[in-house]
Amino acid sequence: MLNRRNFIKTTLAGSAFLALPTTGRAFFGHSPERIVILHTSDLHSQIDPFPDNHSRFPGMGGFARRAALISSIRKENQHVLLLDSGDIFQGTPYYNFYEGRLELQLMSKMGYDASTLGNHEFDNGMESLSQQLPHATFPFVSTNYQVENTVLEGKTKPWIVIQKGKIKIGIVGLGIDPNGLVNTNNYAGLKYLDPIATGDETARMLKKNQKCHYVIALSHLGYKMSHGRVDDLTLAADTSHIDLILGGHSHRTMEEPEYVINKAGKPVAIIHSGASGVRLGRIDLVFDKGETRLESNPYQVIN
Repeated sequence: MLNRRNFIKTTLAGSAFLALPTTGRAFFGHSPERIVILHTSDLHSQIDPFPDNHSRFPGMGGFARRAALISSIRKENQHVLLLDSGDIFQGTPYYNFYEGRLELQLMSKMGYDASTLGNHEFDNGMESLSQQLPHATFPFVSTNYQVENTVLEGKTKPWIVIQKGKIKIGIVGLGIDPNGLVNTNNYAGLKYLDPIATGDETARMLKKNQKCHYVIALSHLGYKMSHGRVDDLTLAADTSHIDLILGGHSHRTMEEPEYVINKAGKPVAIIHSGASGVRLGRIDLVFDKGETRLESNPYQVIN
């Protein structure tokens, strides 16, 4: 018998899949609906490929190469979601010069559907961040950062719903506690809310009120954290309504999803796709006759 706090490592390569009961509003039709989810995190302003003599990522990455790969996947699939889990900013002189504007403009051209806020988005303070966010044509989803009466008010969303074919996907964004990671002056006025309680209640609302079939958490909490910080493993175990966690902050590369049994006794998938844009994560969701099949494709190296 699995304890919900124990996670299972499961390889889902090729045609292997995990079948889960579909939640939310029933959908109809004889043909399965496939949604391809592409995922990045911790891009850290790595606009160009790494140099050929780089010790870890020789000649890898680059926004232009990622754009070409995404374009080719879209040509082969009808329904594609492109998502990011934060820390788009900081790491190269591009950020020092443009303060994030270039990154957001290029991601907009790639057709990102949503991102959440990482701690490095606050490196130049909230005023700078508020000036950069309008350069993104995609929403920033921030469920547990309360920004009323700050310069960010109205520039983030607590949740979004995206419909692909017959399927409604709810998305929440969960950020790490900035205390100890960000200069307090850089997030003055922002209120950090418990990501477990806030995330699960929002996910429940998305399924009950918005009739979503599936809820994805864009998480910048980290995979496994110390010092009492909430992390992805805890989030999955202590919630009931989140189906998939696309993680960031830890710069972790995962060959396949890992599963945690949640409070409702159901498996929650967690996946991290590394950092600096050298890999593109991919998960396929297949909705078919009341079941959701999660098919894992190995992340694709960008070189």
